[in-house]
Amino acid sequence: MTAALNRLLPDGDLGLAVSGGPDSLALLLLAARTRPGRVRAATVDHGLRPESAGEAAMVAACCAELGVPHDRLTVSVEPGASLQAQAREARYASLGEWAAGHGLAAVATAHHADDQAETLLMRLARGSGVGGLAGIREERALAEGIRLVRPLLGLRKAELVALVDSTGWSAVDDPSNHDPRHDRTQARALLAETPWLEPERLARSAAALADAAEALEAMTAREWAEEVRREREALAYRPSPLREIRRRIAAQAIGELNPNAAVRGPDLDRLIGALDGGSGGTLAGVMVRVAGGEWLFRLAPPRRT
Repeated sequence: MTAALNRLLPDGDLGLAVSGGPDSLALLLLAARTRPGRVRAATVDHGLRPESAGEAAMVAACCAELGVPHDRLTVSVEPGASLQAQAREARYASLGEWAAGHGLAAVATAHHADDQAETLLMRLARGSGVGGLAGIREERALAEGIRLVRPLLGLRKAELVALVDSTGWSAVDDPSNHDPRHDRTQARALLAETPWLEPERLARSAAALADAAEALEAMTAREWAEEVRREREALAYRPSPLREIRRRIAAQAIGELNPNAAVRGPDLDRLIGALDGGSGGTLAGVMVRVAGGEWLFRLAPPRRT
């Protein structure tokens, strides 16, 4: 972890998202040893289970034992079909505000190689493209001037559990981790039942795909700068021979013209197919047609009522 943390965060104080599970407690132990006096922990309490307040208190006791400052962050989540997504969004928003308030350079989470393997399997099952198959990124923006980092992606869960067990601490076992209704639980079971699906190898594949996604992003940025021009209220693009670049430019152009657009992959693929065939279509309120060898994007006129 030391090498990963030094690469991801060479300077500045580090925040830790510690739920009380074995993974996050291992992160707490390793970070306290690696960056003594330069870490601060937070436990986000969603209030979804009666045990959550006691679990936050347990984490606070572990932090006190290590001399690490700890904060409990309470958030509200409305029960519903997208409960996990809501909880995740609220958690990261709260961590971003907390980090900004304490002048932290980054917040680390305890995602590990097994998490990465599970994510890759779930994204494969959903038919994700290169960006999705890159899985859990090692770092990304969390809030303005603050990054979210994952320094444990090279470690297996079993290693983290063994580290926590060696301290005598009792980690939290969240029952949602065993709920078969969740895709991640099913992916975890598949990995456990299929020896040739080795998490380390799957995690390496995800890392290679992340590199490929980064290269595609750079190529797309250059393509946009060189081949896209604005014509009054429209965008004109001379399409690349590379389908993935055409696809990414189209998605970006639609987003430029309609920032509130939510574009689904299959819908975008159908539009690209139509454009490649010389016709066009409308997606997310943006009308696209082929003219003079270029793709022209403009907002569709409002519908008459």
